[in-house]
Amino acid sequence: MVATPDRQHIHPIEGTNKSDRVAVLLMGYGEVESYEDFANYNEQALNLLTAKFAPVPTWIYPPLAKLLAMFDLHEWQHQHDHFVSPHNHIFEHQRASIEKSLQEKWGDRIQVFKAFNFCKPFLPEQVLTEIKSQGFEKILIYPLLVVDSIFTSGIAVEQVNSALESLSEGDAHWLKGLRYIPSFYNEPTYLDLMAKLVEEKIKKDLTDKYLPSQIGIILLNHGCPHEAKGFTSGIDESQILYELVRERLIHRYPLISVGWLNHQTPLIKWTQPNAELAAKNLMELGAKAIIFMPIGFATENHETLLDVEHIIHGLHKKNSDVTYVQMPCVNDEP
Repeated sequence: MVATPDRQHIHPIEGTNKSDRVAVLLMGYGEVESYEDFANYNEQALNLLTAKFAPVPTWIYPPLAKLLAMFDLHEWQHQHDHFVSPHNHIFEHQRASIEKSLQEKWGDRIQVFKAFNFCKPFLPEQVLTEIKSQGFEKILIYPLLVVDSIFTSGIAVEQVNSALESLSEGDAHWLKGLRYIPSFYNEPTYLDLMAKLVEEKIKKDLTDKYLPSQIGIILLNHGCPHEAKGFTSGIDESQILYELVRERLIHRYPLISVGWLNHQTPLIKWTQPNAELAAKNLMELGAKAIIFMPIGFATENHETLLDVEHIIHGLHKKNSDVTYVQMPCVNDEP
């Protein structure tokens, strides 16, 4: 498979029984690469995400999406010097690496397709149309998102079901087999990697300057609303993720806190402490250095980059004597 910015090109496989072939549907949010796409992106996000927890009438989505696009444009273009999210580029590296690893064992009967919840031309319906046209009869759905919730795997399955319904042909469905891989928030390999990355960063940049008890570690999770209309919001899974990573670090570094990257949605109760409050709390306990480590995000995005940068900038204004370290997501770490 060769992926381009416009579409995924699949080279047909000769001599392979199509019933033995499996298409892996690797799913992520995707992020805007062209500022002209902000309004469309926001409207889809409002329909699929905000509708699950906020009492907002659907008729207001289009004008609200355009208003939010104006704020996004100001932030990305003016405040951050024409910022372009690396998310989609990194996600493609993740896709290619996963495909390479799978094909080393299973050969070219396995192919990995990427689908983005909100970004054309990789919307699930577009990608499943391509998968169908290539003769696949089996798919494996794999949302590359750390925590299962209505806002991650939930909308992924919702979009897949909608796409499959539109692609059905009468009573006989073209799809003969479907499997699903749940999230990996409690997988020991992922947890060990999170702790390892933090320890390596401390050893490299902070050990010579600070005692272990002076190093504050904020483990960043994606914020969750407390109410999600009865759906699973991801709070419990995210909290378990935090506790399991914390267990691996607490004996060496006692100042550890969860930090939630919440959205600024009025009238909605979000998880606490947010990342800024978590940092202030650790400084109050004597932290002279603060590490921000995203554990609830598998792929770099504007939240782990711009939002954390905003938080650090605000903290530095009031506490310039503290060292702040912004770590990347796991991204394509082996």
